[in-house]
Parts: sequence; structure tokens; C-alpha cells
Amino acid sequence: MATRTAPGARLSGKVAVVTGAASGIGAAIARLFAEHEAHVVGLDCNVPSSPLPGVHYHLVDITGAQAVQAAMQATIEAHGRIDVLINNAGADVFSDPLTLDDADWERCLALNLKGAWHCARAVLPSMLARGAGSIVNIASVHGHKIIRGAFPYPVAKHALIGMTRSLGIEYAARGIRVNSISPGLILVPRIEAWFAAQPDPEAARRVQTESLPPRRIGTPEEVAYTALFLASDEARFINATDILIDGGRCQVYQD
Repeated sequence: MATRTAPGARLSGKVAVVTGAASGIGAAIARLFAEHEAHVVGLDCNVPSSPLPGVHYHLVDITGAQAVQAAMQATIEAHGRIDVLINNAGADVFSDPLTLDDADWERCLALNLKGAWHCARAVLPSMLARGAGSIVNIASVHGHKIIRGAFPYPVAKHALIGMTRSLGIEYAARGIRVNSISPGLILVPRIEAWFAAQPDPEAARRVQTESLPPRRIGTPEEVAYTALFLASDEARFINATDILIDGGRCQVYQD
């Protein structure tokens, strides 16, 4: 008997690895992919407070190449392949350039650039062997516009977009697509915590909201739906491209 799929299931049968899947944007992507009938493997250095149904988790620090390789190999052994990689894991590292120490510089690059490379390098051989695969890197508006006081985070995000384009062109003729998404202000737990830590949380939220053309802050689900599209066969002719999800904020000439 043929297997029935849910109407509109866009990733049915695909195997997807999502890094940083325990919370925020990563959790939203993992949840949506599972709803669209992907086999979802979530990598995170933290245990999710509320594990998602349909998601199998591995406790992995993406800055460790061997740990990443082991997790990807375990996924291939369990499912036979990896169709989709979502490189979402990362962290804010903001500092004055002249007081930034070497450890924080290295941490920024390890979390926001090198970790994505570890994951891509671990899945590419199996994708190339099958002649198919989609990699989506979660970059940032910081990879497009410079915000004072955010150094060196934009350095890593500019480089991540560069890696996206380079790998996308390198392997386009062999069936691999590599794209990135650049979210703007998205209401994830760390942003909620930042608002709560301000002297006047409501005023801080209002200032940020009013700086955005739609006069609202984005949601993780809005990023997840773009990742779903790029991961699916609907986007089969989209490659080496970055998509901004910022409500148009980057187009506004203001500080």
C-alpha cells in the first residue's frame, strides 16, 4: 500500500539536520519541518526545555569538528542520507574593537562561521554522492548593514554569506544548493531577555518596534517558513542567494 502524506507536506521523507534546534529560530524550523513530514535531527549544545515531537536530538557543540562529524554519521546510518542542513546555531558577540580580546574574537568566528563550515563539510560528501542536497545558513542583517557597538559579529556574518555564495557556486553543477537567510529583529528568547534587562522594557520595545517599517517585530515562524521554502524542491533553481527577513529595515536610510 502506498504511504499517504498529509496534504501540503512539502518535505515528506526528507532528512533534515537543524543546528541550534533547542530554542528560538532553530526550534521553529525544526517544528515546521517535522509538521511537513521531514525526519528532523536537531543539534544543540543545550537540552531543549520542551522537546518537539518528531525531532531526534543530539547534544553537540558545533565548534567541535569531531562531534559534528559523529552526529552527521549517526544520522546517515539511521536514515541513509541527509537531504537538508540548516546551519542556525550561533551567538551574539559584541565588543568595542580595541578592547576585544583574542578569546572573544575566536569564539565569535567559531560559533558564527566555523561551526557552519564544520557542519557543511560533514554533510557535503554524502550529498555529492547522491547528487542532491540543500544547505541553508542563517546569517543576519549584520551581514548587510553595520550597527555600531556590534563588532565583531558582523565580520562573521558577512563571511557566512560569502561562504554561502562560494559553496553554492562550487557545487551547483553537482546538484547541491547553498543559500542563506538574514533575519532582522526577531522575537526570540534572547531578545525578550534583552528587553527585560532594560531600565524601561516597554520603552525599549517601543523604540525597536517603531524602527521597523511594519511597526512590529518579526517572529521565528516567519524565518522558518523561508527555510522551509529553500529546503524544498520548490526552490530548486535558487542557489548562492541570501534572503533578508527584516520587514524592510535594511532599506531605510536611518541610524
